[in-house]
Amino acid sequence: MKKKNNGYNSEAELAKGAELTASSYDKTQGVDVTAAKVTVGGKAGVAEFTGTATGRDGAGIDGTMSLWLSIFRYTRPDGTVNHVAGWNIMLALKPGQTALDTAQAFESYINAGKRPYRAKASGDGDRAAVSITYKE
Repeated sequence: MKKKNNGYNSEAELAKGAELTASSYDKTQGVDVTAAKVTVGGKAGVAEFTGTATGRDGAGIDGTMSLWLSIFRYTRPDGTVNHVAGWNIMLALKPGQTALDTAQAFESYINAGKRPYRAKASGDGDRAAVSITYKE
């Protein structure tokens, strides 16, 4: 007896995921995305922070850092489709905040959230990164 092929391609589905983008609105602390996709299959997205923050003084976008995980969908092996919402994470920076402080702040915020993502900070004061993985 032949098995029915439902057309499910595990390799293609596990490669799907959120696009990671980042923006710095701080004068002295920068961000660069070094791995731009967080996949269902476990590939981490990575944002790297550099420098010491000028920080936020009053209202507005100045002195903030933003990470964005895009919306995406993928098909599970049982044929159901999972729609994963996008997530815009914007944090206000403190004057003198190091790159590692910023990575750790994103790690704490992401891990405390109810979204299917987990984060891990690494590095030192001058250059640090946050790795984000998809965990359902």
